[in-house]
Amino acid sequence: MAQLATLIVGHGSQDPEGTQEFLQLVELFQQHDPAQIVECGFLEFAQPTIQQGLDRCVERGARSIVVLPGVLMAAGHAKNDIPSEVQAARRRHPGIVIHQGRHFHLHPKILQLCTMKIEAAENQAAPLERKDTLLLVVGRGSSDPDANSDVQKLARLLWEGMGFGWAAACYIGITTPRLPEALACCQRMGFARVLVFPFFLFTGRLEKRIRKQTAEFAAEHPESEFLVADYLDAHPLLTQVLLDRTQEALHGNAHMNCELCQYRVQLPGFEAAVGKPQYAHHQPAQATVPQRSLLRMIRKLVSR
Repeated sequence: MAQLATLIVGHGSQDPEGTQEFLQLVELFQQHDPAQIVECGFLEFAQPTIQQGLDRCVERGARSIVVLPGVLMAAGHAKNDIPSEVQAARRRHPGIVIHQGRHFHLHPKILQLCTMKIEAAENQAAPLERKDTLLLVVGRGSSDPDANSDVQKLARLLWEGMGFGWAAACYIGITTPRLPEALACCQRMGFARVLVFPFFLFTGRLEKRIRKQTAEFAAEHPESEFLVADYLDAHPLLTQVLLDRTQEALHGNAHMNCELCQYRVQLPGFEAAVGKPQYAHHQPAQATVPQRSLLRMIRKLVSR
């Protein structure tokens, strides 16, 4: 079998702490198979570039490379920039097979990690029932509504699964609602606590801006409690997502909404549903001929 390599692509940060945390995740991934070639590349703000990372894979003997976008949402970077880099690399290395994987997205392990970060923030504060807490999920913000909608979806999944009194989503840049506006709206709703969750992989200027703006708003409104949970960080659960995305890139995946199916994976708050027997809702479609005739008669009577 041809020597396989993995290139993990990071966004890159102007904050050295964020870059270092990304490199820690690359190291965690390498530990799963020390013999495998693992390299990284950045879209901007840091070195090496994606092309330099791919070149390094080839120099180390790789004949097949899996490119994994180390980004949470599928916005312009995952949909345009990284595929463009992959195409350029294929032209430069015609003898190398390059597979492109998916971004992290709302993988079950991502949901599990989000839950852990939120619970850790709660555990550091005074006890309070979740029905008295409003969860505010803060995304990066994008010009792509598809990516923005996933932040809204995450807020809903955590709201229902963890039993918060309310949940909302906002963004730190590019799109609306922005964090200051969302904090004001949430505070007016009257919940005893607002728990702000930065949906970010690593720290950086934007993640630190979330903490700063929340602290400033909390100082102006001492009658309410504001907590800020940690971002995801370089965690072993993220390496599990990368391993799953590697297998998808190499062997393909089913194009169905099964990744977050409550009957297949343990979603927060719905763990007992895994493996539960399923029954079709449209039983009349399976009725016998006499039964179907009776149903048609009933429909005619109802429609009159």
